[in-house]
Amino acid sequence: MREQVRFAVLGPVSAWRGAVEVDLGAPRQRAVLAVLLLAEGGRVPVDGLVDALWGDAPPASAVGSVRTYVHRLRRALGEGASLIRSVGDAYVVRALPEDLDLAAFRELTARAEAARRVGDLEQAAAHLRDALALWRGPALAGVRGEFAQAGREQLEALRLSALESLLAIRLDLGGHADAVPELAALVAGSPLDERFREMLMLALYRSGRQSAALQTYAEARTLLADELGVDPAPALQRLYERILRADPALLAVARSEEPNGGAPVEMT
Repeated sequence: MREQVRFAVLGPVSAWRGAVEVDLGAPRQRAVLAVLLLAEGGRVPVDGLVDALWGDAPPASAVGSVRTYVHRLRRALGEGASLIRSVGDAYVVRALPEDLDLAAFRELTARAEAARRVGDLEQAAAHLRDALALWRGPALAGVRGEFAQAGREQLEALRLSALESLLAIRLDLGGHADAVPELAALVAGSPLDERFREMLMLALYRSGRQSAALQTYAEARTLLADELGVDPAPALQRLYERILRADPALLAVARSEEPNGGAPVEMT
């Protein structure tokens, strides 16, 4: 039985052979592994690796360098070398969900969605907390280049989507007061992202802070007008109007209110 090799991209690009972290070598060598892992079991042609590493201006030695990097990665991974397979003029890394944090993240968020669909909000929240706990900082940390930046943005969108789902569930379960500081921090960090501002307004209103909820909307309206020359989205406007008239339906939660509707989410 082979020694388990685990990979991570939700933070610094890393690998472990058993309990020992593997030295993945120079930045471009580490980048090769990152590209292969992001393919999540798909084939990556050598030309694709060249493009990812050097963009439009690869050196004449680029293909040879890529093959050298793959050889060194296989050697560093030891018994896990068979995980990086040659398939024609391409390479592929096949990792099970328990071997790659990104695959595990996707599986946990899928389980959360399934639990949410059948109304098991507590189980959905538990899966989402486990998924978010896999993040160890900014994705693909230590890898440079346009491909890495694009990958980081895509992965960050996945993280924020999972975080949005978790916070929405916590509001549904009555944990609005606990969620206010986290939502306020998210709004401060991404002031033009209306989805978290909408949840902050709802959390404030359900916490008995109607004026603060209305002020949050006013800040959004001013900011959007100044920065983008647009009005708040229709969903945000509708929520504002409902809070303004103190719509009692906004106070409805999935079950009787609890003092702590879920453990706080660690922000990265």
